[in-house]
Amino acid sequence: MKVIDLNDEHKRLYLCCLEEWSDEIIEGVPKKEEWFDKTRGRGLRVKLAVDDGGNVGGMIQYLPIEESFIEGSGLYFINCIWVHGHKQGPGNIQGKGMGRALIEAAEADAKELGAKGMAAWGLAIPVWMKASWFKKHGYSKADRDGMAVLLWKSFERDASPPRWIKRKKKPPTAPGVVTVTSFVNGWCTGQNTTYERAKRAAEELGDRVVFKEFDTSNRDVLNEWGIADGLFIDGKSVNTGPPPSYDKIVKLIKKRLKKL
Repeated sequence: MKVIDLNDEHKRLYLCCLEEWSDEIIEGVPKKEEWFDKTRGRGLRVKLAVDDGGNVGGMIQYLPIEESFIEGSGLYFINCIWVHGHKQGPGNIQGKGMGRALIEAAEADAKELGAKGMAAWGLAIPVWMKASWFKKHGYSKADRDGMAVLLWKSFERDASPPRWIKRKKKPPTAPGVVTVTSFVNGWCTGQNTTYERAKRAAEELGDRVVFKEFDTSNRDVLNEWGIADGLFIDGKSVNTGPPPSYDKIVKLIKKRLKKL
């Protein structure tokens, strides 16, 4: 097994989060590619874990924290690290050291680039991006927002811990219509899928539904709202992990329409 930098051969696989077999993931690929094309010129780094047969089984993407949705300075931030764990496609190949190899390679790369430390986000529950996994690799909690934990590892003594950017405003509403608001950063293909479905649902439900989109890959927009990714219907947050189905989004919008 080896860790390599992303190349053109594997770009599509990376954009699909190693899940080319998933129609759901593919929905979010166009927005992910748009984000990738903008961000790779601003320090985005992507590495892949490849087994002895040449098959890609894991990925990590990280960038200067100043370009992320986190508040901090002098650090690199891990948007996500993922080793394929589904039955479909290549199957579950977790637990074979790919994750450890990826994070060690990313940390070494960040040090060479002059970073004072590495940051990542994780979940306090045992699902994807587990905070406990990062803690096993020397990371400690810097901040918390509900079930989302912000973690970090310092490389130098004068490194400062990162912080979540706090929510600052409520999504807009308007009388006589249902307002569907999508905040989309672009880095997460799953969140992008939610955005695509919500936009399509709003457009297909007529003039009494207004769709508003905020591109939070723009740091000014992110700082204005304090929301990186999210879906709101008349100001009420919709759970987007995992992405809600198109039919569910339509149902939620229609429920609000009946109350107009």
